[in-house]
Amino acid sequence: MQEISDKTSSAIREIFGTDKALIGMIHCPAFPGAPRYRGKEMNAIYDTCLRDAEALMEGGMHGLIIENHGDIPFSKPEDIGPETAAFMSVVTDRIARAVDVPLGINVLANAPIPSFAIAMAGGAKFIRVNQWANAYVANEGFMEGRAAQAMRYRSMLRAEHIRVFADSHVKHGAHAITADRTIEELTRDLAFFDADAVIATGQRTGNTASIEEIEEIGAATHLPLLVGSGVSKENIVKILKRTNGVIVASSLKHGGVWWNPVDIERVKAFVAAAGPALKG
Repeated sequence: MQEISDKTSSAIREIFGTDKALIGMIHCPAFPGAPRYRGKEMNAIYDTCLRDAEALMEGGMHGLIIENHGDIPFSKPEDIGPETAAFMSVVTDRIARAVDVPLGINVLANAPIPSFAIAMAGGAKFIRVNQWANAYVANEGFMEGRAAQAMRYRSMLRAEHIRVFADSHVKHGAHAITADRTIEELTRDLAFFDADAVIATGQRTGNTASIEEIEEIGAATHLPLLVGSGVSKENIVKILKRTNGVIVASSLKHGGVWWNPVDIERVKAFVAAAGPALKG
């Protein structure tokens, strides 16, 4: 068994003040313009996000990611309207004023340019990008890596302080386009295109990557490694032994269902379970 938790972890240490970070997910309800939006008042939407943020922080998480997961079915990057960035910027600002933990942004599907704009407007420290380099076939169709465009946009904003957390072998898709290249090669491409951390995922939301895949991705990069799906109190210690952190959502919700509110008791139990690995 190869353990890689001693690898360079500058982005994690710089952002979270620790070498192993527990990052909770804010799944925003559907925003106006999305098919599942049904006229809910904006303040009610913002309050829903804020309650989840406060529960995650009170439970002991090191940081949060804000994501437009209620906007199902997700648009491709070129079809995302300016309203999404506007609403998410307000959410980010309100959460930033209420909780004292680092924030990240993920705009679905695969939209780093609005993510950088939101992060800059709301004071977030990092963005998550599901396909940073290469390409794959996602639920939304053909999805290309957008590192070149996004990094030029970041430079234009003078937002070099906002870090990039990029998925390797991303979930919810098929990788036949790059089937002639190994996961090791695909992971190395993320560092080549200036990502700051790598995320291993399972096949879909709530499904974890196998230990074998986590170790394969970790062995391929000098960047900090996180697991971004399927993390629970049952597997957190095993995962943290091999990584620099986790992004967790479904297992911290009531009933373990991603669209439910955060359950603070689940958060506390999760953080307690992670304790031994955080000290090691």
